Amino acid sequence: MMHPILLAIVFTIILTSCDAQTSDRRASSRSVGGHVGGPCEGCEAIHEYGNTPLFPVDTLPSYTDNEPKLVVRGTIFQRDGITPAPNVILYIYHTDRRGRYARTGNETGWAKRHGFVRGWIRTGADGRYTFHTFRPAAYADGTEPEHIHAVVKEPDINEYYIDDFMFDDDSLLTQSRRDRLPKRGGSGIVHPHVENGILTIRRDIVLGLNIPDYR
Repeated sequence: MMHPILLAIVFTIILTSCDAQTSDRRASSRSVGGHVGGPCEGCEAIHEYGNTPLFPVDTLPSYTDNEPKLVVRGTIFQRDGITPAPNVILYIYHTDRRGRYARTGNETGWAKRHGFVRGWIRTGADGRYTFHTFRPAAYADGTEPEHIHAVVKEPDINEYYIDDFMFDDDSLLTQSRRDRLPKRGGSGIVHPHVENGILTIRRDIVLGLNIPDYR
């Protein structure tokens, strides 16, 4: 017969193992694509930064070659809309000044669709982010207003898209379009203004806001 003390130790180890497995299963269930936010074609592009270190500030390709230059900044908050959210990845991409997702021809992965004008940040303790880029153009056929696509990835939750950044002064952003926006992560409509001599927009993002199946 096993000694009582040894039996207690074995029992404790088993319980600890079970708790860890349960915790792992819960974390895994939250990180399965589509569990939070519904279908999201191309959202996996948020992982395509590879081994590049991510910081709260990023400069997108072709920034120096295009006008008007644009600063995109804001704060990412936790679900309460008050507490800054650290360690969140934000991925954005947008058209060039011709309204096309510019490609060089050697793209791989989702860059074949999104083009090379894209970037990533990871928030610090204050939740703030900044992108240096240029103002995108509307689609050449006029079917879509100017916009910047955005995807977020929280720790232990699968990636999901939020409302595009859209420009309040864009004539293509009609009232009917505005009324149909789901406001995922909060409103994506931004108000361009000149700050320190450069066009600037600000958008604060609330994680989980209006995101299906978010807990």
